[in-house]
Amino acid sequence: MAVALDDIDRRILSALTQDGRMSIRTLAELLHISRANAYARIQRLRDTKVIRGFRADVDPVAAGMGTSAYVTVNLHQAEWRVVAERLRALPGVVHIALCGGDFDVIMLVRVKDNADLRRLVLDAIQGMPGVVSTRTLLVFEEAEGTHVGALNAT
Repeated sequence: MAVALDDIDRRILSALTQDGRMSIRTLAELLHISRANAYARIQRLRDTKVIRGFRADVDPVAAGMGTSAYVTVNLHQAEWRVVAERLRALPGVVHIALCGGDFDVIMLVRVKDNADLRRLVLDAIQGMPGVVSTRTLLVFEEAEGTHVGALNAT
């Protein structure tokens, strides 16, 4: 269920997206609101699951995961729940989405190198019961994006 967000909520989300370690005091000063207001709003955003958590933004290459790819998967429709759970459990899977259209699942995977990618796709995914086919799209370069841009649109 969507939560009604006002301008201050959107500005809080934008600021925390840029620096999730920002103190309440700094956030309050930046937005010209009281610390109590900032704290209460963040707590409400967490309670309503608008803010799902705070995480480290890890550079995958620096962390030894130099190869990234999007893998699309077509599967037997009757087995999609079981296959989706197996795919989520694979090492290297960063994001998984069930889709409508030309494929059933798209995943972002990060692995050490092309040999690991080959093992993940050819052995683990294509060998999985219920998987019909895969397609691998190698990522050459990633652009840094924002996750709250849509929140600013009205």
